[in-house]
Amino acid sequence: MPPPAGPAAAADEGPAAMPAGPVPDAAAPGSPDAAAPEAFVIAPFAPVGPDSPAAALIRTGRPQGARPFERYLLTPGLWLALREALAADPATVLLGLWGEPGMVHAAFLDESAGLPLLASLPAPQGHYPALSPVRPGAALMERATRDLWRLDAEGADPRPWLDHGRWPVTGPLAERPVRHDDPPPQPEFIPVAGEGIHQIPVGPVHAGVIEPGHFRFHVRGEAILKLEARLGYTHKGTLSLLRGRSPRAAAKFASRISGDSAVAHSWAFAAAAEAAAGIPPPPRALALRALLAELERIANHLNDWGFICNDAAFALPHASCGALREGVLRACHAAFGHRLLMDVVVPGGVARDLAPEGAAALEATLSVVAAAVPDLLRLYDNTASLQDRTVGTGAVAPALAAAYGAGGHVGRASGRRADARLWPGYAPYGALGVAVPVLTAGDVDARVRIRVAELRESLRLADTLLAALPPGPVQVPLPAGAGEGVGLVEGFRGEVLHWLRLDREGLIEAAFVRDPSWMQWPLLELAVLRDIVADFPLCNKSFNCSYSGVDL
Repeated sequence: MPPPAGPAAAADEGPAAMPAGPVPDAAAPGSPDAAAPEAFVIAPFAPVGPDSPAAALIRTGRPQGARPFERYLLTPGLWLALREALAADPATVLLGLWGEPGMVHAAFLDESAGLPLLASLPAPQGHYPALSPVRPGAALMERATRDLWRLDAEGADPRPWLDHGRWPVTGPLAERPVRHDDPPPQPEFIPVAGEGIHQIPVGPVHAGVIEPGHFRFHVRGEAILKLEARLGYTHKGTLSLLRGRSPRAAAKFASRISGDSAVAHSWAFAAAAEAAAGIPPPPRALALRALLAELERIANHLNDWGFICNDAAFALPHASCGALREGVLRACHAAFGHRLLMDVVVPGGVARDLAPEGAAALEATLSVVAAAVPDLLRLYDNTASLQDRTVGTGAVAPALAAAYGAGGHVGRASGRRADARLWPGYAPYGALGVAVPVLTAGDVDARVRIRVAELRESLRLADTLLAALPPGPVQVPLPAGAGEGVGLVEGFRGEVLHWLRLDREGLIEAAFVRDPSWMQWPLLELAVLRDIVADFPLCNKSFNCSYSGVDL
């Protein structure tokens, strides 16, 4: 993890804190009561007190020496007590759940204190009490943990998630993987009973240039009654590929976990490796990483904004956003040698400095984007047919987003005040005054508006960083040695978490990768209920969950 700016620094250096009380929902554009879209609340936040009850309970476990956020070993009794505490404690948000042979781990963000912490439970018999009954976002991770480590969550959905029955072994990361020669089972979907209900299977191969995934709709007429996503088609064995390699050698795999989030995953991976080694990167490297992250955010938000309009049959914004994104990608190549910025962030710093002509290329491109955004937003606002498709469609209630701990544009469009750049915070963002927009409508329109607001803020941050890059080296070597580290970085979809444990030779002994999409895919399944099938592509793109990021 980069050196945390600390909760106090995030609160002191950012804009004004979030006012108390809910933000009123705005009327739909075009309705008689609509004067304007819902107003943004700029919401960097200050922690409000000591540890939450669940976090305080976790801290009674035995510390294991993870940095910068501690991992605590719990007894079976403490794990059960934690589950009971979580049921009554919404402030302890689940970030991730994974395993290793004979052990299950969970990462949380304590929103009361503003800090992450980890909990571990020995599971020598291969099973543990499930957390999904009190944290529904754990459900997919529990299924993946069963597939990869043969650790069964008691009281959870037993269906496979990543393993479609075509792997040569079950539990490939378990201490003793088991070979099997049985024929692959057919996928199981939860049935929906009732008169006039039909199933519509879609995918995994789609008409567009998108990743593979299967969607099973249960519909009555055009209305969606239930949706289940089945992923795993891009499983790459990433966690196996990381093990046994040095952090520097493994960095190329981290950069390719989800191609549109190369910087976010590379930074979180590098931060975990640096924390495990106890070596911070140079200040110039941190500033360049932030610049890279904001460029990645700009390119992706432009891309998503255009494709959402395209899925609503409005091609002009799609073409305009596509042209702007292409300019950003070309400038990235000129500045850092790669259009998608892969392999630029590495453990110890960055692989290459800003090219001599890079600053001018970036400044010119960013000014073009900044000048184009107001006209594009007016076009979006003033096109009634587009507003008719986006306003009220695919809505996620704030309570539902909170239950799943959704981050990024999905969470912030539904009232979640979450941004890892400020909470827990990491350098250099504490000094930049990041503004985090929050809406509560939770529909496609709100997710578009969050993206546009973040796009504008990222343009400002990129300009600020370019104008004040500190001098000095861009990389330091990591010493070989044992250690355990956690990296938490804000990608364009939300929080990206990496956990690493290094052995005495400095090689990766165990690892886990958490993309924000783990918490967003289940919300997409719920957001489309009662919408029509024709609106699914629009909802899907407004979420833009990563397939590869959760397929591992």
